[in-house]
This record gives sequence, structure tokens and C-alpha cells, in this order.
Amino acid sequence: MEVPIQIVLKKIPQPAAVREEVMKAAGVLERFHPRVTSCRVGVTNPDTRHRQGGLFDVHVVLQVPGRRDIVISRRAEDQPEREHLNVALRKAFAQARRQLQDTVRELRGDVKARASRDVGKVSKLFDRSGYGIIETDDGREIYFHRNSVAEGKFRGLKIGAHVRFVETEGEKGPQASTVVPMETKRTARKH
Repeated sequence: MEVPIQIVLKKIPQPAAVREEVMKAAGVLERFHPRVTSCRVGVTNPDTRHRQGGLFDVHVVLQVPGRRDIVISRRAEDQPEREHLNVALRKAFAQARRQLQDTVRELRGDVKARASRDVGKVSKLFDRSGYGIIETDDGREIYFHRNSVAEGKFRGLKIGAHVRFVETEGEKGPQASTVVPMETKRTARKH
């Protein structure tokens, strides 16, 4: 990286060990995109309960030439199962890696250009695992992860809900990189 990794830790036990883990995880990102110019990582323990462990917020901001910043924000209250700091860090950096891989695919031209978003409906939801399947109008199934759902509205999705999405090619086939629930006439009148 052109600029040293910036790490901010707040209310974190054993900060030296955490810094070492962050440095190692951030260093791995360079294998996926060699021109990461800067990496800023913030880790906070917002948990005020007095017990061992706690919930952790992890924020990663990466800068890549010619692209907007890649921002990953993993909030503790979104996923209470993320009680362990190592799990929170691993998931945040895995998401950063996927976004860097998407950026590399775009730069190589491997991602098909689309003029508009596709439309489909949610056919399967796996709440505990944090993913679902969208069925397109032509009968194809597209995988999506909870982090792909706009504005964190994964929990509000229901089977049969109509969504707009951007299709990309994932490691195991087609996946939706951005999923936006569509307002129905009934919900539009409520507002």
C-alpha cells in the first residue's frame, strides 16, 4: 500500500494483538488488488455490559485508483452472533476482499455492463445463514447475501417480495451485488 495502514481502536482489550490481526488481514487484501493506495480500519467495542467478550463494530475504508472508496461497515447490533472480535474482523475483511475482487473484474471488463437493474422476486430466504435466492422472470436463480440488500433491509424481506438487483458473476455462479426491495402500491400509500 502506498500509505501505511491506519488503525483506530476504541475500548478494545489487548490492542497490540488486534493491531497485528488487522495488519495481517489488510496485507492479504493486496493479493486481490495490488494498487490499494490506502486502508483505514476502525474497531470499536460499543458494548457497555460488563462481561467477558462483547460486540464489535468494524469499519474498513479502502482507496483504489480511479474508483470510489470501498467502505465496509459491520455493526454489532446487526448480528448479535458476532460476539468475538476475530469473527467480526474476519467477516469485515472477507467482505472487503469480495468488493476488491468485484473492482478487479470491472476493471478487466469481466462484469457484463447493464443499462438497468434486473427485476425478480425473492423465492427463498435463509435468515440464520444470512442469504437468499431471487427468481428472475426467465426462471433463473440468483444468490444474494444479506450485505447485498440496500439499507440493511434483509430482515424486512419476505418470500415473494419483488426486488431490483444488479447481477454479477460470483465464485460459484450468478449473484446479486445490490438488492433493492421494490415498494408495492400498498406500502407506498402508507407513507
